[in-house]
Amino acid sequence: MKKSTNTAYSTGLVMSFLLLAVFFTGCKEKEKEDEGLPLPVITLKEESAGKAFRYLGSVEGAEDVDIRPQVDGILEKIYVDEGDYVEKGQPLFKINQQPYMEDLKNAQANVELEKAKLRKAKTELDRLQPLIDNEVISEVQQKTAQADYEVAQSSLDRAQAQAANTRIKLNFTVIEAPVNGFIGRIPKSVGNVVKQTDSDPITVLSNVKEVFVYFSMSESDYLYYERMKKDSTSRRMSNKVKLILADGSTYNLEGNVDAASGQIDRFTGSISLRARFQNPDTLLRSGNTGKIVMEQIFPKAILIPQSATMSVQDKRFVYTLRDDNTAERHEVEIEGRSGHNYIVKGNTLKEGDRIVVSGINKITDGTKVKPIQQGRLLSNVSEKEK
Repeated sequence: MKKSTNTAYSTGLVMSFLLLAVFFTGCKEKEKEDEGLPLPVITLKEESAGKAFRYLGSVEGAEDVDIRPQVDGILEKIYVDEGDYVEKGQPLFKINQQPYMEDLKNAQANVELEKAKLRKAKTELDRLQPLIDNEVISEVQQKTAQADYEVAQSSLDRAQAQAANTRIKLNFTVIEAPVNGFIGRIPKSVGNVVKQTDSDPITVLSNVKEVFVYFSMSESDYLYYERMKKDSTSRRMSNKVKLILADGSTYNLEGNVDAASGQIDRFTGSISLRARFQNPDTLLRSGNTGKIVMEQIFPKAILIPQSATMSVQDKRFVYTLRDDNTAERHEVEIEGRSGHNYIVKGNTLKEGDRIVVSGINKITDGTKVKPIQQGRLLSNVSEKEK
């Protein structure tokens, strides 16, 4: 009898322990379920950010000069090669001079002839003067002789002008560099005929120690740019720009926007602007392309990852966390992009707010979230602040 009583007691004790174990296990599972869905969360803070505007641009030398012949003739010599750097005044091409030398000889001979005619007219005028003084001949003869002298003088002036013009043409047979720069493509070769009326130049000479990058922006962007240039707040937009080269690298010197077209293109709705860059190493050449980057700096911006947002029609939302770690859908306005982040406009979010950065498709308003921040779990606001 005593043995049965002990057995029953032992059995009851075991059952009690089992019930307690089940109870605590259930409590732990319930507590675990109450912690919510583990998702990565960030706490927002104010930081400096830049909003970039990018525009396609084309590079031109500060001085791009078409080299064209100023006289017609056969190209006799080419003193330079494509890509050569030349100094101002350096000979580039020579056109056959023989026809122009003969023209100059003829013009000089004509000058000598007119000089002789002038001397003859002067001699005749001097011969008649005593006769006029003694009233042997009339004043009409004197005036006729004076007119002949003046005609001879004018003829001499014209002959000298023609000779000077012929000499200029002869000098034009040697084409010199009007500026310092690099020689472009030379489509002509020795023996080709070159003319002033040719549609294409002999070559193009580019002075690229300083270059211009021409780009276009929309009318709305231009109005925004002009307003932000004059903005007195910290959101002011500078006229300093960067250049992204064709290989994706950033040019090592900044440029300045120094000119804008006088009118909006009525067909494209855009306006052309010009940025000036120094080019001491002549890395940039006429014909290069790239992207102009204009940046607006926000010294105190609220940034949110693009992955933390969702779009519903034309509105954008994030999920913020309340103090009890329940999710709340929150509408935000976007000012622009900075890298992979959005710049939040106005006061739609503030420093200290917590937002879910991924997995937002798994939650709705009121969903319990277990915040994961910087590799550790946060169960409440006070733990976040530790």
